[in-house]
Amino acid sequence: MDLSTTYLGLRLPHPFIAGASPLSATLDGARRLENAGSAAIILPSLFEEGAAGGDHAVRSFYSDHDQDTNAAALPAAAALGLSPRAYVAHLGKVKKAVRVPVIGSMNGTSAGDWVKHAPALEREGADALEINLYTFAAEPWDPGQAAELRMLELVRAIRGSVRIPVAVKLSPFYTSLPHFARELEYAGADAIILFNRFYQADIDPEKLELRRTLDLSSSSEFLLRLRSLAVLYGKVRPALGVTGGVHDALHAVKAILAGATVVQVVSALLENGVDFLNVLRQDTEAWFEQHHYESLDAARGRMSLLRAPDPKSYERMNYIYNLDSWYGLITGTSAAERQGVAARKPS
Repeated sequence: MDLSTTYLGLRLPHPFIAGASPLSATLDGARRLENAGSAAIILPSLFEEGAAGGDHAVRSFYSDHDQDTNAAALPAAAALGLSPRAYVAHLGKVKKAVRVPVIGSMNGTSAGDWVKHAPALEREGADALEINLYTFAAEPWDPGQAAELRMLELVRAIRGSVRIPVAVKLSPFYTSLPHFARELEYAGADAIILFNRFYQADIDPEKLELRRTLDLSSSSEFLLRLRSLAVLYGKVRPALGVTGGVHDALHAVKAILAGATVVQVVSALLENGVDFLNVLRQDTEAWFEQHHYESLDAARGRMSLLRAPDPKSYERMNYIYNLDSWYGLITGTSAAERQGVAARKPS
């Protein structure tokens, strides 16, 4: 079974990559990921808020937007990672320390001076860049189209400043994901990653305070990604990747059948250790061999909306069929019985 795949112009021995996280924030961590079999190294993100001017700019950003914030107490360095200069230096050190491709990550929502750091990452040896479009609309005067245009402007600004491939990591919150994906293609994206996870605040009702929560992903988040992969496959030029909710080889198999070129994992590695990458690769290879696939290319997209035996299962009919199945559980009737009743009803 040939697990090799081409992603961002890079020929990888298999599709499994440790996603952007603190796992690659140190040289030792990057080496551990390489030894565990990660097909590429994605660095933690360089944040727009920090890249605009370092730690001072970060504290100013938050204090300007929230007068109650104690700017001096903000954990900017911990929360937003390395300064631009330190980030570029870290990328260069990782590039020299490992033999697998190194992908830089930039996290932001709008174009600006901060995108000037993208060429520096290219010059330091980044094989590709991943742009994490982490945004959340909170104002009624800010229409969805305007938010999308800002993000497209950011992608175009970075794409126009570098020659290396660019991937875009999305959230799932778009009215028409296929349309936005096509616009990202026109903006120059070489790959689209589905989906970023939102870290949502909880409420402490006793203290009337917001409680920040950080939970690892679970397999319950996977189906949203699976459906979106299947819908986009074959309809846009950029390669598709999945991130979030992949916790075993069967998740990886499903993602590839839906159309994924690469499978990014983080939570599963934090739970099981980085060597779990090898387990995922070996178990995925075994599944495809047992089902007589000769290559990843032969399997990719077999269950996409374009090629699935029942494409309606991805669309509105899936909603109707599921409601009907629940109705059958409650009433104790089969689908055939319910169809018979419907057929006998007078028009």
